[in-house]
Amino acid sequence: MSSAIEEVERLRREIRYHDRRYYVDAAPEISDLEYDRLLRRLLDLERQHPDLVKADSPTQRVGEQPVSHLQSAHHLTPMMSIDNTYSVAEVREYAERLHKLLRGEPIEWVVEPKIDGAAVSLVYERGTLVRGVTRGDGSTGDDITHNVRTLVDLPLRLEGNPPEFLEVRGEIYMRNSDLVTLNQRQEERGESTFANTRNVTAGSIRLLDARECAQRRLHLFCHGRGSLEGISANTQMEFLQEIRGYGIPSAPGVRCLESLDAALAYCEELIGRLHGFDFEVDGLVLKVNRFEQQQRLGSTSKSPRWLIAYKFEKYEAMTVVQAISVQIGKAGTVTPVAELQPVQLAGTVVSRASLHNVDEIQRKDVRVGDYVIVEKAGKIIPHIVRVEKHLRTVDLPAYQFPTRCPSCDAELERDEGGSYIRCKNPDCPAQFKEQVRYFASRSAMDIEGLGDKLVDQLVGKGIVKRLGDLYRLSKEQLVELDRMGSKSADNLLLAIADSKSRGLSRLLNGLSIRHVGLRGALVLARQFESIESLQEASEQALATIQEIGPTIAASVYQFLQSPRGKAVVEDLRDCGVVMTEPTSTKPIPDAVAGGLVSGKTFVVTGTLPSMSREAIEQLIDQYGGRSASSVSKKTDYVIAGEKAGSKLTKAQELSVPVLSEQEFLDLIGR
Repeated sequence: MSSAIEEVERLRREIRYHDRRYYVDAAPEISDLEYDRLLRRLLDLERQHPDLVKADSPTQRVGEQPVSHLQSAHHLTPMMSIDNTYSVAEVREYAERLHKLLRGEPIEWVVEPKIDGAAVSLVYERGTLVRGVTRGDGSTGDDITHNVRTLVDLPLRLEGNPPEFLEVRGEIYMRNSDLVTLNQRQEERGESTFANTRNVTAGSIRLLDARECAQRRLHLFCHGRGSLEGISANTQMEFLQEIRGYGIPSAPGVRCLESLDAALAYCEELIGRLHGFDFEVDGLVLKVNRFEQQQRLGSTSKSPRWLIAYKFEKYEAMTVVQAISVQIGKAGTVTPVAELQPVQLAGTVVSRASLHNVDEIQRKDVRVGDYVIVEKAGKIIPHIVRVEKHLRTVDLPAYQFPTRCPSCDAELERDEGGSYIRCKNPDCPAQFKEQVRYFASRSAMDIEGLGDKLVDQLVGKGIVKRLGDLYRLSKEQLVELDRMGSKSADNLLLAIADSKSRGLSRLLNGLSIRHVGLRGALVLARQFESIESLQEASEQALATIQEIGPTIAASVYQFLQSPRGKAVVEDLRDCGVVMTEPTSTKPIPDAVAGGLVSGKTFVVTGTLPSMSREAIEQLIDQYGGRSASSVSKKTDYVIAGEKAGSKLTKAQELSVPVLSEQEFLDLIGR
């Protein structure tokens, strides 16, 4: 008997460990088959020794009998609602109100995805789950403990050293892929299918029979606390880390930012990544990180003051995948695109949606001929949420990703350890066309008038075969092109000539060197000042430069030392393109040379009277300074224009010197 007790306890510990590795850490260590063997062995032992069965055993998630009805349960701490905003301007107004209430104290912001599911409050006593309750009216909800126990990613017993009492709040949700499977099962049974994951979740958690709820394969992310008893964390981020230590899953993509501007920038980044989530998100939540500040801010009668939902209107439509094509990017990345039967969505006609990479096609199992749900939320580019597999009336063939580049027929290769497949032929026509587009873009050589359709003609007709050919264009060649008159040709030639003097940083950015963006190009141009000096630098020397590192260093070095890279640089030099970083025509004052700008960190905010933000940041870089996106204790100066907002406020809070545009120009002697 003692050996059975020991094996049962060992199996439970092992299964709980693997549950955590799979659901919380997203780093599984064993296969599903091995996991099932562990679970079956535990189940067999518990059947042989019924007296060893415990309520918190991994085998006891699903009860044998349905409950007769849902009982009401009172929340120890009210589950309040969240105020919503629908624009960046509204978020900024909200933040300004909080700064006033906190008398100008700096605020750290936590950004979390807002899961579109059903809210739940969970109570653990002595490390064991004892209750799960819906939000209800905020004071009283339905006791759904029997269904909460079926959530495979929710621990029935906590790990580590949990407090005697713990109350956490979270969101129960269904994955899009599981809705696909559920609807297939519903269709096979001749029963109605479900429209979306939110409705399924809301209905499933109130089922009386936990066995039926378990078949719905619901999941959970926790994001908040109820009662403060037992919590050692002092901030939201510490709290999330603490509950993860107990084995409770928290939402992915959560990040803490030092300023509102940084938080809003991250919001835009996160919105652009929503297509990769296998669950529905209907907004983002911004929270004050420090609990002490949260307590001082308090609540209104309905909502806490210390958090806000930045929501976006979601629009969905069903359409058909008519084809899957691929696009070749400037760095050779092969991006699959779904060609859709045109459908009206949020006031626009959508006929294409990016599928991003081969893994996404396989995960969502998108096939030509499939009915799909297309979503557009806020300013997001439309993306495919899921395939309605239950509407597949015929056996559609799985999509076969091309093995050769459709443009140059070179063999395609997958990035080592990555999701992207790319064409590595440097002479690929499709890549070159994208490189010309980027070379002419505003962040690179800024050639006004050289748009996409004109690039298509110039490259397609073989007039431009290398970047230097842009500087050899003649009026006679241009007027022969579609929609190109004499005046337009003259203007374009002037713009091309002007672009020769953009400087080294713009040129480096425009050369489409992998991993090198505008910031990296500025750092390199400021460090080396000329293309010749940059070409002479070793890979090791490049890697030691702050903000460059080994990945960018290797890419820059390989490009500049390759026969192709050398030929591109030499050709552009022959065309008269300036390959040094421009400096002021006026001498730099001694005071500035002595350190008033050189080595200092500047933040530019608001609308300046005569200069763009990009232009003044270039001046900062030319004089040896560094431009940053957010204000911190390390900021030396803030250059503020009209409507400067929270960055100006934070500068004043931290006593950072604030300059006007003219004061900055006076500082550098211009």
